[in-house]
Amino acid sequence: MYQVIARKYRPQTFRDVVNQEHVKTTLENAIAQKRIAHGYIFSGQRGTGKTTIARILARCLNCIQGPTATPCGECASCREITAGGTVDVIEIDAASNRGINEMRELRENVRYQPARDRYKVFIIDEAHQITNEAFNALLKTIEEPPEWVVFVLCTTEAHKIPATIASRCQHFSFRSVDFEDLIQRMAWICEQEGIQTDPEALAVLAAAGEGSVRDSLSALDQAIACCGSKLDAAEVRALLGAFSLESLEQVSEALLENDSRRMLEVVDELERNGLNLQHFSRELSRYFRNLLVLRISGAAPHLVAASAQQREKLAAIAARFSEEDLTRYLQLSLDLFRDLQYSLQPRFHLEIGLIRLVQAGRLLPIEEALARVATGAPPVPPQRPTPPSPAARQPAPAVSQPRGPSPFELDRAKKAAARPPEPQSSANAAAAPALETPPQIGAGDPRQRLHSFLHEKGLPHLADAVENATITVSGAELAVVTAKSYALYFKDNAFEAAVNEVFGKPLRLKVAIAEAGPPAAALKLPPSAGEDQATSRALAHPEVQRFQEVFSGEIRKVRNLKES
Repeated sequence: MYQVIARKYRPQTFRDVVNQEHVKTTLENAIAQKRIAHGYIFSGQRGTGKTTIARILARCLNCIQGPTATPCGECASCREITAGGTVDVIEIDAASNRGINEMRELRENVRYQPARDRYKVFIIDEAHQITNEAFNALLKTIEEPPEWVVFVLCTTEAHKIPATIASRCQHFSFRSVDFEDLIQRMAWICEQEGIQTDPEALAVLAAAGEGSVRDSLSALDQAIACCGSKLDAAEVRALLGAFSLESLEQVSEALLENDSRRMLEVVDELERNGLNLQHFSRELSRYFRNLLVLRISGAAPHLVAASAQQREKLAAIAARFSEEDLTRYLQLSLDLFRDLQYSLQPRFHLEIGLIRLVQAGRLLPIEEALARVATGAPPVPPQRPTPPSPAARQPAPAVSQPRGPSPFELDRAKKAAARPPEPQSSANAAAAPALETPPQIGAGDPRQRLHSFLHEKGLPHLADAVENATITVSGAELAVVTAKSYALYFKDNAFEAAVNEVFGKPLRLKVAIAEAGPPAAALKLPPSAGEDQATSRALAHPEVQRFQEVFSGEIRKVRNLKES
């Protein structure tokens, strides 16, 4: 019967294990010094060798020449442990044996000595799935087991192991396998199997595993079944649904050319070929991540999971972008990948996400804008070539016929003609001239009293609304004439409470909307002498004047920080 590559080439000694040097060295020294613990926790990513090293440890402990760090592989114990048929090495799948009854049965089994071997080794896979009650039943046994018992708990989620269990075991954290080590391992296996391959095909398989040896070897087995004795990178990529560097490069070229139309064509091509849009978004995030890393650190082989040829090409592409642009593109692509996980219309999300990437490239960094203000140069957005519009690509007609108004313009004109003039209330008519020329504010002006009170209470938004309105008090009524943008502030309960407290009695509020608000400067309260001097000095400063010219800004208020 055929045996898959992942099982056929499973390591049988510590020397055969790829990577994980910190685990191998510690266990070898512990065996050599006879300092064997009664409990171990192996945690880490899937396919990194946790269960494999647990079996190797069992062989080392029960080999006829042992305990030794180099088991012979010839004795009955080594052969049976390799085949999985020994009664003294018990592998338990905690995903299906997670209850308290199974742990009680294990606890009873611990009391009996090994049938033949030196140690009784319990390998509990997916240990994080054991229930809390079952862990509590096992707690005393793991703390003080018989001298012939060794527990090995393998898990991908170490944080789910209770602290009471973890404190009684030695914890080893397994790391993801390095990209280059994974390629070397697969190249050796291909040589043993007589398979012809190239570095690019192996790089695609290693990238598919994402640091997992088992996943990469499963992908290798699948590729051999598809391609035969010679692996081609294009066929392997098509088999695994991966995207070539050329397809991802279309996005970066569209960004450099500021071409939104090309982004839509990329999405359309993905849809026509039936490719997974979520997978493309994930690969796009990885692509921008690799570009950013190479832009920052250069062609660092250990930071980018790609072949040498691909790294050189990525470095050339990264040199055409700035670090800030690549950072922005990476963040936007990650947001796009997150949104696609829950999208009912993935094509629409991908299209708008790619167009946002193009628009993000036109943004000007705030540092550069401020620097241009300081030097007196106008803030010009980044200039990138603008693609010709679809109309420009088509030949112009020989004679251009004049067009009449569009249907939308005709509809707007019809509605404007049919709309009756809005009646102007007497309050608005009387207040409109007052808004253009506000009266002088005296000591008892209600506007001044409300403005000061609201500032003291820490309500600057209400104080600003009062400052830009005309307020009069007549008997038990307080009339407010304000612009439409400030009307909602006067309907706030906080404003009504302030009126009652300032005037000592409840007043009926009447708010009228002015037809056209006056300029902001005409409604400002007259500043004090100190404020007037600070404002004059600030407005006379050349940097402030330059800021107003460049950004067409308006300075509403000047505060002296020394007096605050």
